[in-house]
Amino acid sequence: MAITIYTNEDIKPGAIAGQRIAIIGYGSQGRAHAQNLRDSGHDVVAGVRHGGTGWKHATEDGIPTAEPAEAVKGADIIAILTPDMIQGEVYRDVIEPNAKQGSALLFAHGFSIIYERIKPREDMDVILVAPKGPGDLVRREFQRGRGVPSLFAIEKDVTGKARDRAMGYAKGNGGATGGLLETTFREETETDLFGEQAVLCGGAKELVMQGFNTLVEAGYQPEIAYFECLHELKLIVDLFYEGGISKMHHFIS
Repeated sequence: MAITIYTNEDIKPGAIAGQRIAIIGYGSQGRAHAQNLRDSGHDVVAGVRHGGTGWKHATEDGIPTAEPAEAVKGADIIAILTPDMIQGEVYRDVIEPNAKQGSALLFAHGFSIIYERIKPREDMDVILVAPKGPGDLVRREFQRGRGVPSLFAIEKDVTGKARDRAMGYAKGNGGATGGLLETTFREETETDLFGEQAVLCGGAKELVMQGFNTLVEAGYQPEIAYFECLHELKLIVDLFYEGGISKMHHFIS
């Protein structure tokens, strides 16, 4: 069955018009989302501790700031973009007691929901928008007018607006420009964990290290081993990205 790839034209105009978005966590993803959504004309506030690193970066970026609890109080969409290991605490102490009725809790990764680190209030929509790239790339591609492809999912639709909220947020972040695919929280979580651990940060890293060490231990110059095992890998991956495995096969000698 062919999967539907949604673009900007598929998203209801004004899907999240007039809705305030609180970005909780101003790291790699949070910083990119906040700036992209702001540049798309949305009402964004960064929930950050006054004087902290996030507050400093948000101020530099021209993003309005508030203490996390205050940012949550007026928000229609609350994007929890802190590291997974502290999301349960952030939800319990900051979001649950302060979020208004009918607001949406938005994640960029489904870990906290799938593994029940967070059990959202019954009145809240629960949605996911997951760009398939690091925050710096999400911002750079948005600025180039291209956008990073993104996934979206609806875990709970209490208000009847959850789908519009997820797709509207994704559009504002550049995800529908890059191409938007629908998934589930479980599929996103499990494929993301597998990809990171078995392929990207696990397998690829080990392949590079083992290949480099094999050549060096056999007496070849480390500089030559570096070019063969890491530098050229980047070029091959660029070909994958641009045109798939077929393009890579076409261009290699």
